[in-house]
Amino acid sequence: MSKLPSKSEILDWISANPTLTAKREIAKAFGIKGAARIDLKRLLKELEAEGHLEKRKKTYRDPDRLPPVSVLQIKEPTVDGDIFAQPLEWHGEGVEPIVLYIPRASDPALGEGDRILARLTVVHEEDHNYEARLIRRIGTNPRKIVGIFKKGSDGGRILPIDKGADKEWTVAADAMGGAKDGELVEAEQAGPAGRLGLPRARIVERLGDPSEPRAVSLIAIHQHGIPDTFPDDVIAEADAMKPAGLKGREDLRELPLFTIDPADARDHDDACYAHPDDDPKNEGGHVIWVAIADVAHYVTPGSALDQEARKRGNSTYFPDRVVPMLPDRLSGDLCSLHEGVPRACIAVRMVVDAHGEKLSHRFVRGLMRSPASLNYQEVQAGMDGAPNDKVGPLMDDLIRPLYGAYGALAEARRRRQPLELDLPERKIVLDEKGKVVSVDFAERLDAHKLIEEFMVLANVCAAETLIAKRQPLLFRVHEEPPPEKLESLRETADASGFTLAKGQVLKTAHLNKLLRDAEGTDEAELINLATLRSMTQAYYNPSNFGHFGLALKSYAHFTSPIRRYSDLIVHRALITAHGWGKDGLSRDDIERLEATAQHISDTERRSMMAERDTTDRYLAAFLSDRIGAEFTGRISGIARFGVFVKLDETGADGLIPIRSLGGEYFHFDADAATLMGADTGTLISLGQRARVKLMDAAPVTGGIGLQLLTLEDEELPGGSGKGRMGRGSRKSKGGPKRSAAKARKKDAKTKRKVKRRRSNS
Repeated sequence: MSKLPSKSEILDWISANPTLTAKREIAKAFGIKGAARIDLKRLLKELEAEGHLEKRKKTYRDPDRLPPVSVLQIKEPTVDGDIFAQPLEWHGEGVEPIVLYIPRASDPALGEGDRILARLTVVHEEDHNYEARLIRRIGTNPRKIVGIFKKGSDGGRILPIDKGADKEWTVAADAMGGAKDGELVEAEQAGPAGRLGLPRARIVERLGDPSEPRAVSLIAIHQHGIPDTFPDDVIAEADAMKPAGLKGREDLRELPLFTIDPADARDHDDACYAHPDDDPKNEGGHVIWVAIADVAHYVTPGSALDQEARKRGNSTYFPDRVVPMLPDRLSGDLCSLHEGVPRACIAVRMVVDAHGEKLSHRFVRGLMRSPASLNYQEVQAGMDGAPNDKVGPLMDDLIRPLYGAYGALAEARRRRQPLELDLPERKIVLDEKGKVVSVDFAERLDAHKLIEEFMVLANVCAAETLIAKRQPLLFRVHEEPPPEKLESLRETADASGFTLAKGQVLKTAHLNKLLRDAEGTDEAELINLATLRSMTQAYYNPSNFGHFGLALKSYAHFTSPIRRYSDLIVHRALITAHGWGKDGLSRDDIERLEATAQHISDTERRSMMAERDTTDRYLAAFLSDRIGAEFTGRISGIARFGVFVKLDETGADGLIPIRSLGGEYFHFDADAATLMGADTGTLISLGQRARVKLMDAAPVTGGIGLQLLTLEDEELPGGSGKGRMGRGSRKSKGGPKRSAAKARKKDAKTKRKVKRRRSNS
């Protein structure tokens, strides 16, 4: 029998193991058996009497910490206007923590007695221990609408912006919330239908001018039909969830699995850990662990949560908000791998050799506890020689071994040759009011690449395991480019003076050679854009057609079940394949796997379009006060009706109408994606440099209108902006010269097309 633990040792154990607090589990932890259990019971009773522990049914818990997401009750404001809240999940006998509620400008007004679900942050101030941010009110989940408010004599009405909405909503004078006529507002249902059968609403948030940036993501949400409020039964099901325990799981809490995320991340759904392999047969090799939140434990087949998650398909991300796939109780709390908190996970242990080739892997269903939540910038700074106080102690044991394993995987990646496009991602930066203050290039650090490589390998392991176990699943499929798109890319490369191999099975290595050849030249961006446009769109399918872009034979999404329903299906398949429980794939899951694949492929595209439209509107709003300014850019698209230019400064795409391209007639070649002047031979093609003037920017639509000033540093013949039938330009022979490579580009074909079109006119 082990020595009876001290009271402080018992308290330390319970604090570190909040899911293992039954007397039996505490006895097991300290090796206490037989009659000694009586002494343990006495110690627990004393701790309970002293207020250090609280007994709930047959378990004990440390009452001195509040969960990161808690239910609070709002108190009466103080004379200074501060709002404090009572934590309803506090069970201690000692002094109750003091929680200060910090409202945002967009939060609805709260009164004394209101109950809210809030996110808590521990602070060490003189007058409070926690600060709370509102997630939502508790007990109400009313229907919400977004629309234009029209003020009337006795209140007003809301005209919803939803497509197909056929009813207005009435707003009483005392429910207007200060809204002005013509403002975009968010409202919630305030009761049954009133006069004329119109539903009644209460305005909960003024979103301002519909053309202002702050409103554009809400417009996109409603225009694209993205569900942004959870039904009552879904919220109730999520709120009733409790943290998973150790039963049926491997104990991974001593394994230092830690998270690396963006600095502003609200949730942490993946953790990793790596160390050198001590197997003498794998000299220089590495062991890599990737742990993913066990969402399947909470979202079971056929439940209200499951049906809503499938309906949404995925989370949708905007510059100012996220529309999550799962309620915050799960996505921001129980399924988020918070630092120092036990969390259920499904993890994969992967062994790679010194050159990054995978030797073996195995999956486990476990319980982990992250020792640290870090962000990309601080991790990278540590590797660059400037670790902060949090990262410094972790460098030798956690971070450097992680980069060592990444070095091996990077070597394997170079051999595999996935597609290496160089298209910098732009990030829209907003101020507190939702206005765009800048458009920056997103950082691309080794810390980002490291996590990406670990996740790719984990996804490969998931696919390989389920194939080997003959378990139905959803693959992430990316097929090779179709012949017609490949031929268009080949023509673009040829016109730019480069060569794309022909007459052999296309591999990503061939495309990478083309991209490398163009690197550092004026045509680099053109070749990257053209290569991207030649690709098919990835999708989900129960059949395995491989992943061309990643150069992988089998690939499945496993690493983000918080935000992708596909990953939840893969988690369930792993649970079934390993016999881990009854929450694996259901018969219904399997029967409708093909329909699910089609549906979530559609919802993914829906989110992409909504995100793109929102970005366009934000950029248009950002540029709207710079009408008349000149910008540089490159031709990014050519259509019969005009030319698109991607601006260097912001990445925004603007349209030059064809009627403003000068006086001559321009022939459109869809195959070659060019416009050619009928008289001068002026050729407008993808990738050319352009200087343009901003003529219009419409935040409501996201449209940007441009006027072409110069092309490849030369004016068009006759000048631009006179209309294609303008005078004085038909005889002009100047204009941008074509390079020798571009001059070789199917001149005979173009002349035949011109001749044929003239004869038909």
